[in-house]
Amino acid sequence: MSNKNEIEIDGAIGEGGGAILRLSAAYSILYNTPIRIKNIRANRPKPGLRMQHLLGLRLLAELTGSRLSKCDVGSTELLFHPETKVIKKDIKIDIPTAASIGLLLQPIQIASLGLKSHEKIILKVKGGATFGKWAPSINYLENVTYRLFKKSGLNIEINTLKQGFYPKGGAQIQCSITPPERNLDSLNLTTLGEIELIYGEIIITNQLKQNKSNIPQRIKSSIRSSLKGKNEYDLVLTEKWVDSLSPGVGLCLWAKSYNDAYISSGTILGERKLSSERLGKMAIRSILEYIDNDVPVDNYLSDQLIPLITYIEKPSTIKVLELTNHTKTNLELIKRFTKRAYKIRKEENAFFIEFY
Repeated sequence: MSNKNEIEIDGAIGEGGGAILRLSAAYSILYNTPIRIKNIRANRPKPGLRMQHLLGLRLLAELTGSRLSKCDVGSTELLFHPETKVIKKDIKIDIPTAASIGLLLQPIQIASLGLKSHEKIILKVKGGATFGKWAPSINYLENVTYRLFKKSGLNIEINTLKQGFYPKGGAQIQCSITPPERNLDSLNLTTLGEIELIYGEIIITNQLKQNKSNIPQRIKSSIRSSLKGKNEYDLVLTEKWVDSLSPGVGLCLWAKSYNDAYISSGTILGERKLSSERLGKMAIRSILEYIDNDVPVDNYLSDQLIPLITYIEKPSTIKVLELTNHTKTNLELIKRFTKRAYKIRKEENAFFIEFY
């Protein structure tokens, strides 16, 4: 399988991880460009494809009829030749590991922008994790990422039927993606604006009910005490006790401003050496940093918005607190697929990423 028009991508560029693979496959469909990826995840302790990457690639191929070269877990090179038609609108995915569902969905949501069919796509995922390190949790996607996608014109809805944590996973979710029928609206997020309410959700598994330390209450108390003297913010904190194959705690805070910006602490996971009080403080301090610096796009959202605003024909600008490695990698890959112009400028304590 070869094509003189295919572009070659070095999987070792930038952060040299799975993001290069996910984004490259998505951009391949979005810009109808065949790709050859070498040195897959070259900068990781275990180079090559992991199960979640392999499943994501196969899912894209199954959805669109794209051609994927023979590859397996551990493969360090692959070819992907895209198609842009939806040939299967209802897909079931089984994940045998605790791979992140949020990362599995990332290339699909990007690729959907360029699909010729505008019919709803239904993805039914069994297995995997709704919470994982260095990955967006499902409640983060639902309350932050997908709300901004919808504002632009891409509708994604997700329903969590069962939560999953490392190491066993075992989650169940259903996700529907409706490719846009019209030109997408630009996103201009340059000022945060006023915030009055901060929302939070604590997901805690039933195995931890045996723990007499009352984890959710300690997290809530820590968040509230960290906000003393900041009377301008009201808190709406909820807790959900859930069934899961593995015990776990996941915390996410988010807020919507009057400018229709959404910011979040990201997802913070409970760990053995991380107290509930520390967990709460980390989350609230993270979200307050964006508020104090008038930044409307959090560090976990910026790289998710880059593919969207690159594809939008109208000018868009986002203001971020820092240029994360994932954002830099995303911007570097854009140059390989499109001539869309952008610039970055630093002002005081933040960066503006402008697409024009």
